Amino acid sequence: MIAQAGQGNVAARESAQNLRPRDLIRDRALSLGFDAVGFCEARLGPEARERLTAFLDAGLHGDMGWLASRAEQRAHPRALWGEARTVIALALSYAPPDDPLAPLALPDRGTISTYARGRDYHDLMKGKLKHLAAFVASRFMAGVKVFVDTAPVMEKPLAEAAGLGWTGKHTNLVSRKHGSWLFLGEIYTTLDIPPDPPHENRCGTCTSCLAVCPTDAFPAPYRLDATRCISYLTIEHKGPIPHELRPLMGNRIYGCDDCLAVCPWNRFANVTAHEALRPRDDLTAPRLAELAALDDTGFRRKFSGSPIKRIGRDRFVRNVMNAIGNSADPSLLPVAQRLAEDPNPVVAEAARWAAERLNEPSRRPTAR
Repeated sequence: MIAQAGQGNVAARESAQNLRPRDLIRDRALSLGFDAVGFCEARLGPEARERLTAFLDAGLHGDMGWLASRAEQRAHPRALWGEARTVIALALSYAPPDDPLAPLALPDRGTISTYARGRDYHDLMKGKLKHLAAFVASRFMAGVKVFVDTAPVMEKPLAEAAGLGWTGKHTNLVSRKHGSWLFLGEIYTTLDIPPDPPHENRCGTCTSCLAVCPTDAFPAPYRLDATRCISYLTIEHKGPIPHELRPLMGNRIYGCDDCLAVCPWNRFANVTAHEALRPRDDLTAPRLAELAALDDTGFRRKFSGSPIKRIGRDRFVRNVMNAIGNSADPSLLPVAQRLAEDPNPVVAEAARWAAERLNEPSRRPTAR
């Protein structure tokens, strides 16, 4: 038995030595819990660069000045790190266990984007990326750099080039296996690794993601006007939300899943295997009145470990006030009136708007 085991170990080592770096890296990535892995050259084609330039020139990025400030590095991976030869694109599935749009039918509750109902994915993704990068560096004596939404990296075009999926008409990555529910991360490396073939675009004539958008944020397929996107308005935008868009936002208080959730390819996605990415019960359909009562300390406590924490109490409560104004629920009027004197002027303005909207005769419930 001992001799046979020894022979087996030798055979295993010889087999491992015969594997190409891409096979060893792929196997290690999957063993670490990544749901998808692919490889592409550390460069982007002209189409991705042209889309970025057109997006910025049209001002569709709104307050996201960081997109423009390092556009050259974003469009050219080797401008970010000249030694990079290959990008290892990786993904984690966060496919939800139930309908992410169900809370939209509950006017006294808030709807939070699926990705933010669990633990902050940056922490989970970065830990796995560092483990994989350490393996690449030690096994192949290669240089590596790890990125997860923390540097000027065009994650979706790189993931598309690496064969993880294709860019849907909603401008997000779509996977045949995981639908629209993927978190992305990258490892830039000095290794030369043959690229994976890109996927064919399989959106066909479907326009479900464009038609469902509450604020008409897609002026054309594959083109997003971020200044009208609810995810941008509730997360990135710091000032008052434009009045003409507020009624269209319903009870969405952090992000928006509409264009992702209606994608037909989601029917092939299995519920995420990552427990940390599964939704917390208290964030699936939280009561607006309870969220509006949060002070800074309470906000930080409630959203500890959540990506929501990064926008701060004031921006979040501004979003809650918008949802309260759209609720048509007179029991929430005292909540809005109380915050009309909030020390933060953006919160106070949103609360006054909500109170005025709840007081509109056309929005009061009729007596039976």
